[in-house]
Amino acid sequence: MLVPLQITYRGMKESEALSALVRKKVGALERFYRHIGACRVLFEQPHRHRRSGEHFHVRIDLTVPGDELVVDREPAARERHEDAYVAVGDAFRAARRELQDYIRRRDPARA
Repeated sequence: MLVPLQITYRGMKESEALSALVRKKVGALERFYRHIGACRVLFEQPHRHRRSGEHFHVRIDLTVPGDELVVDREPAARERHEDAYVAVGDAFRAARRELQDYIRRRDPARA
């Protein structure tokens, strides 16, 4: 990666364990597609509800040649992530799918 990984926490305390998991997941994305120029990850705990627990939101911005891929989906109420580690896994699976789609668009012969 040309630009160092940037991890931001909003509305929650910084977690070294979550940061380590993100570094591992980003490493896997880099092995899958080595032309990632930058990666920014945002952890957010937007709402703290007494009855329904804490929910986590993860946004991933990937800079690739000629484009920027963004994984930023607000899950439906029944699918909200109450576990930050599950939210990370889901977000990085979505990021890999976005990268696969990008590769298909950019080089149809490789797909």
